[in-house]
Amino acid sequence: MYAFEYQRAKSVADAAAALGKSGGKALAGGQSLVGAMKLRLANPGTIVDLGGIAELKGIKKEGDAVVIGALCTHAEVAASPAVRQAIPALAAMAEGIGDRQVRNRGTLGGALAHNDPAADYPAAVLGLGATVHTNKRKLAADDFFKGMYETALAADEIITAVSFPIPKKAAYAKFPQPASRFALVGVFVAQGGGGTRVAVTGAAASVHRATAIEGALARSFTADAAKAVKIPADHLNSDLHGSAEYRAHLVSVMAARAVAAAG
Repeated sequence: MYAFEYQRAKSVADAAAALGKSGGKALAGGQSLVGAMKLRLANPGTIVDLGGIAELKGIKKEGDAVVIGALCTHAEVAASPAVRQAIPALAAMAEGIGDRQVRNRGTLGGALAHNDPAADYPAAVLGLGATVHTNKRKLAADDFFKGMYETALAADEIITAVSFPIPKKAAYAKFPQPASRFALVGVFVAQGGGGTRVAVTGAAASVHRATAIEGALARSFTADAAKAVKIPADHLNSDLHGSAEYRAHLVSVMAARAVAAAG
């Protein structure tokens, strides 16, 4: 690990100012950033700890949406009565992230800002058509994710909360990599006021929508309709865990399982 300066912010404004001045990195749960720093894959000169900012915490239902603070842990989302009642698919997804230690440290905001290609939360945010709130603006999910480990966030921009619309139906199905429990392929399917959305994680360089499956489900919201869609492999990942062709097959299979679970 390289040497760095540590600052503990007292407010979102303090944190944004420190990040803008130093060009450093914000620390939420630390599950991704600290690991990368230990391996010397990341070398931020300054770490701005967000852990003491109370305004970044809390879960509440507001109208037709559930608003979750950026510093809420995966375990808190999984156990939240508001989430379990309004969007049980989101609670179940959070409960399947990593192991118990990761779920009790990792945060919603940290996961989204890091945007790991195989992370679960990006699929839920994109699949539900959520809105990402920052200290500067509100970003629609379709505008937030830009590529591998890349988002629309500016250097001094901090995620404060995420607003999840309550769907009519939703479910998440994941084929996990056994050791890490990251998604080899994960598919979040949601049906709501804006139509049917299908978000895929783990298969490509970044989370993305499977528009072909969305079209099939708009015509017939059935597992058979989802499974019948043939996904091209040319834009998908190949690695030691699975080929692009294997992942393409899994996308349709996981989408079908998600539709079946959604009812």
